[in-house]
Amino acid sequence: MPLVAGVDSSTQSTKVELRDADSGMLVGSGRAPHPAVMPPVAEQDPADWWHAFESAIAQATAEAGVDVDGIDAISVAGQQHGLVALDAAGQVIRPAKLWCDTTSAADAKWLIDQLPAGPAGWAQACGSVPVAAFTITKLSWLHRKEPDAWARLARVALPHDWLTLQLTGRLVTDRGDASGTGYWSPADGRYRWDLLAIVDGERDWSDALPEVLGPIDPAGTWNRAVVGPGTGDNMAAALGIGLREGDVAVSLGSSGTVFGVSPTPSADPSGAVAGFADASGRFLPLVCTLNATKVTDAMGRLLGLDHAAFDAAALSADAGAGGMTMLPYLDGERTPNRPDATGVLSGIRSDVEPAQLARAAVEGVVCGLLDGLDALAGHASLDGRVHLVGGGARSAAFRQVLADLSGRTVTTAEVAEAVATGACVQAAATLRRAAPDDVRAGWPLHTETLTDPAIDPELAAETRGRYRTLRERSA
Repeated sequence: MPLVAGVDSSTQSTKVELRDADSGMLVGSGRAPHPAVMPPVAEQDPADWWHAFESAIAQATAEAGVDVDGIDAISVAGQQHGLVALDAAGQVIRPAKLWCDTTSAADAKWLIDQLPAGPAGWAQACGSVPVAAFTITKLSWLHRKEPDAWARLARVALPHDWLTLQLTGRLVTDRGDASGTGYWSPADGRYRWDLLAIVDGERDWSDALPEVLGPIDPAGTWNRAVVGPGTGDNMAAALGIGLREGDVAVSLGSSGTVFGVSPTPSADPSGAVAGFADASGRFLPLVCTLNATKVTDAMGRLLGLDHAAFDAAALSADAGAGGMTMLPYLDGERTPNRPDATGVLSGIRSDVEPAQLARAAVEGVVCGLLDGLDALAGHASLDGRVHLVGGGARSAAFRQVLADLSGRTVTTAEVAEAVATGACVQAAATLRRAAPDDVRAGWPLHTETLTDPAIDPELAAETRGRYRTLRERSA
């Protein structure tokens, strides 16, 4: 039984799954936390990711009754964007700036202004309009704020690139993760040196960036295991759930994403939709919100409710939350691009009930994601199924509210860790030299839960309308 390992190195933790490469059967798993971060400054020492990986893989192999030499292939999926700055010896210069660090918001604005066509020029050049999450804005921040670190900078890595480097000794990336940097073009399949020259026109960037591997190109070996190219977390999630053209995925973690698979690249001059590549050779138009389950976690803490009690409270309240509307921009927001925003609660009265506050939080998060779905519809066919994934998919309240406010049946697959599962798919595809879609199609991994809308469409429209009004009023 060949074994493959899939690694999900997220903002909060590292998860590892071990699966049978032939059947996809889960044989072991592990998890270890990362240090907590709190935007606007969100930084982590990459060494903490490695320590978490070592702990998580030790748990997974112990559960499977094997040691690491029993793993035949491994792939790493990591939190997108971010910046790991390395010196000429490959050593980390400073803590990694994460995607959710918003201190480079001013750099994003400055970069956009440097192209004559502004946002449209960036969308055409690299598929996306830069926001603070993108790597190129963090390079600009480093150049502007830390000249000593900039002088030492020799290589630039993303989080998954750095972990793959630790496994193989080789600095490589893949097209999916590269497409979130702001200096690699999904449409052209190449780095855009002209965009990097805006940050520093005197630097030779050709030796600073990872080689971009194909979807099943091996990055090297770790012990006896073949190492896959790795990818970004959203790209791996698409592999993990077997996302097909026409389907839409809604991912609920600390942040939220809405994405689909497209055969053609996209370029949205408004900046709402990021025109990424996927991990299989296609494209992945995506909308990201900065605030998702962190919002319901915060409200649960304020109400003194654990996850189960908060979920039950939100479900017990009537749809519409008694007229309350929450704009959930607790830590700024990425879509729309409001890095300095804070949350707003509108329509609160003296007879408010805790359950209504819980419902308002869930509805606010879902309304923001559905705004993203509306924007995404112009860049991909979305007439297939709606898949809900991520930690928030375990919430019955999120499942029901998403179905209610979208007016569509929501499919929740019982894949506990879609990103780690997707990394397993990529590892198996690399080992077998097979298309990732073909590997995933041969893995009967899960049953599915279907959640149908349960409220009047007019009430759903009213709830979303109140949210849009509050969003526009708070701009």
